[in-house]
Amino acid sequence: MNIHLRKALPYVCGAALLYSCASVGRLEGGEEDFDPPVMVESSPRLGSVNQKNTKRFTIEFDEYIKLDKPGEKIVFSPPQSKAPEIKANGKKVVVNMQDTLQPNTTYTIDFADAIQDNNEGNPLTQFTYTFSTGDQLDTLAVAGTVLNASNLEPIKGAVVGLYADLSDTVFQTKPFERMGRSDSRGYFSIRGIAPGKYHVFALQDTDQDYKFSLPTEELAYSDSLIIPTSEPRMRQDTVWIDSLTVDTIVPVSYTYYMPDNIILRNFKQLRPNRRLAGFTREESHKFKLNFTAPSDSMPVIKGLNFNAEDAFVVELNNGVRDTLTYWLKDSTLIRMDTLRMSVSYLFTDSLYQLQPRTDTLRVLYRQKPPTEQERKAAEQAKKEEERRLKHGDTLEVKKPEIKPLPMEVYAPGQLDIYDYLSLTMQEPVLRLDTAAIHLEQMQADSTFAAIPFELQQDSTDLKVYNVYADWEVNGNYKLRVDSAAVTGLYGLTTNKTENNFKIKPLEEYGQIFYTITGVDTTAFVELLDERDNVVRTVDLIDGHADFYYLNPAKYGARLVVDTNGNGRWDTGEYEQKLAPEMVYYYHQLLELKANFDIYQNWDVHALPLDKQKPDELKKQKPDTSSNRRNSRNASNQNNRNSSTSSGMRNQRSSMGF
Repeated sequence: MNIHLRKALPYVCGAALLYSCASVGRLEGGEEDFDPPVMVESSPRLGSVNQKNTKRFTIEFDEYIKLDKPGEKIVFSPPQSKAPEIKANGKKVVVNMQDTLQPNTTYTIDFADAIQDNNEGNPLTQFTYTFSTGDQLDTLAVAGTVLNASNLEPIKGAVVGLYADLSDTVFQTKPFERMGRSDSRGYFSIRGIAPGKYHVFALQDTDQDYKFSLPTEELAYSDSLIIPTSEPRMRQDTVWIDSLTVDTIVPVSYTYYMPDNIILRNFKQLRPNRRLAGFTREESHKFKLNFTAPSDSMPVIKGLNFNAEDAFVVELNNGVRDTLTYWLKDSTLIRMDTLRMSVSYLFTDSLYQLQPRTDTLRVLYRQKPPTEQERKAAEQAKKEEERRLKHGDTLEVKKPEIKPLPMEVYAPGQLDIYDYLSLTMQEPVLRLDTAAIHLEQMQADSTFAAIPFELQQDSTDLKVYNVYADWEVNGNYKLRVDSAAVTGLYGLTTNKTENNFKIKPLEEYGQIFYTITGVDTTAFVELLDERDNVVRTVDLIDGHADFYYLNPAKYGARLVVDTNGNGRWDTGEYEQKLAPEMVYYYHQLLELKANFDIYQNWDVHALPLDKQKPDELKKQKPDTSSNRRNSRNASNQNNRNSSTSSGMRNQRSSMGF
């Protein structure tokens, strides 16, 4: 019996092992874990003082953890010249200091939501480890939101810092004294602050030196001093028997820190780095100069092997002077494969000042080799010619085909009552015969009669001409363009065209009328589509912004305080303490239906800036995975051990934000 048992024992153990492994991996699985890790202890203790010589810190949790994007999310304050080494090790986070700690200073390691459980990735949000090298711990805190100044988009990843030094140059000469980082909602918090008065700044810190050292870095600042304070408050805390049953509601005291509503408007200074990026001549009759930024002045070209006086028609890139197309007017220049020239223009020096500069260019045109199809066609034509010559056939002399000047006509079958027609050529226009362009309206007897119109060259594209007229609702119209009405720069003329169209009925439109308060200066209002793109712009007149003849859709609205009256939003300039122009959003999208008018009152100060822009218009969305887990955490936290759960709630909400 003993011999048989000994022989069977390995098989019994193996079967038990296989059964246990199979039991762990049941098909139906276990209950999904939505709870974040819970800190159980730390060394040194959280909030400890007199840590003058400590170089290693460990924080232990109740489960295995990992760090998500630690370099992006974790903020060590005050900043270190050599960043500490922070790693996950099993159930612990280990911090090894690489730099000397300052005396009598409170240090914070803000983990944001970088700490996650190892399996499901549930994040522990707003977790901060604090210690002091002195005999006391600074406990004040402030919070707020960083927004894009031009469109109130939340700014993610901005470094936000404080200075007790209130001098004008500190932001450009010294690293932040205390700091935090904005999350996907633009929200930031800065902890471990001593009593006092502070300036607050935000920075897209390109070179990671924690100060505004590059003029191209985006920044934000507040004119107001920040004075951190706190006060005791009470809240009602719920004790649950289970996930559905409330046991008791008890008052809990906590400390509330202020200010918690700082708004920082992030902007980039207008410091264009302008230089000649390159030049091209892909076709013999034109070449391009490409600059990295526009300028108010045009470059001056001097021909070195040709006469550049009145040699070009210059085309701007959509009206902007960054890409310039030079159409050659003289056929002699078109046949030259090399144009040598000097180009004098303004470029940006190392101090971001515009300075004159002259470059010498050799603008080459190299004819492209024929395609395979073109090569075969040429070979076939040559063979056909040789065959005819060999057999004495009379060669048919073909007249060269004269191609028309291509012209695209914008005249849709149904035209909006506020719209206009357009004629677009593929090259600059040499001559345009206005008498050969006819606009006609259908009369009661179904005949067409000429009506007055205005023909204007487009302000942003010299190859486009627009046709304007006073349209009648439901009117039927015809645009006729005679042959040779337009002659291009190189002698080609347009073909005859005819387009019929009708003006849409008023019943297909709606109107939106805003009555706006809180603005006592020059401003304009931009109507926005669901992607935050501008649909139409009107000036604010006597507190009203009226939008007529709108197609049914959802619309948002943005108001720009036009301080200098130039008709566009302008950024800020830090050295001149010039803030970017203010922008406000109407707090919701309006759904406009056909044949419907909407009247809306709008107080631009009714909501704080960070609550104004509708979520539907925001491109920077909150981290959805974290939000989903946090909502689950909130519901599942009630099922945890009451003492642990209560302790975590107090620790995570002790800021009072």
